[in-house]
Amino acid sequence: MSIKPKDLLKNKKDLDKKIAFDEISLEDIAIDDLTYNGDNYKQFINLNSFLDNVSSCQISDAFNEIAHRSGVLYNLKSINNLKTWGRITTSRTDSDDWGTITLAIDEAKDGDVLLVEVSDMDAAIWGELASTCAKNNGVKSTLVYGCVRDLDALLTMNYPIFACGFRPNAGKALGLGEINIDLELESMKISPGDFLYGDETGVVIIPKEFFNDVMLKTYEIKIKEKNITEMLNSGKSLSQVVGLR
Repeated sequence: MSIKPKDLLKNKKDLDKKIAFDEISLEDIAIDDLTYNGDNYKQFINLNSFLDNVSSCQISDAFNEIAHRSGVLYNLKSINNLKTWGRITTSRTDSDDWGTITLAIDEAKDGDVLLVEVSDMDAAIWGELASTCAKNNGVKSTLVYGCVRDLDALLTMNYPIFACGFRPNAGKALGLGEINIDLELESMKISPGDFLYGDETGVVIIPKEFFNDVMLKTYEIKIKEKNITEMLNSGKSLSQVVGLR
């Protein structure tokens, strides 16, 4: 395999670089800039620095202002209090079939988050070995609308996990589920490639067609809240800030 000049430049880029919030620009960003393609370094660094500085609350508020929807999956909670974001690779499986998630890991693109719908809560379909494999394959995080296990390991791994619950038992590697299909969770339609953001407070799904508008609105909300915090720290009460006094 020949090495192209672009590949050499890509290897020299600091993809973990973070920009201070006051220096972030969202000009010309798009959902594709969530991953680095060799030509979008500026957009990639700006967008991911921005997402590292905001919260699920602010993104949900922004989506609600634009589409009058919260985007929240209420039953998904963080297992290890790690923040995540990315485009979604979807999967659906039964709780007795953890084999499907091994195939979904293989299908997920580098930097994607994996969202798995499980038929019920009877058994765990994700644990330490799946997390290790997914992390090594470049999957950014896993969200299981069902149960996970191996919490002794998951709590200390640097790999974000979200789930509805946990169980010690698991099924078998059957591989009978589906990958990259539309899901419907809590009356919300979720498609492969949609945007997901999760943190300690919760999980928000943004349809890909709303991504740019929601990011710009989130930026406005972040600035507004920053200004309010400065007013509170200067001695004003919250009732004064919101105009009730």
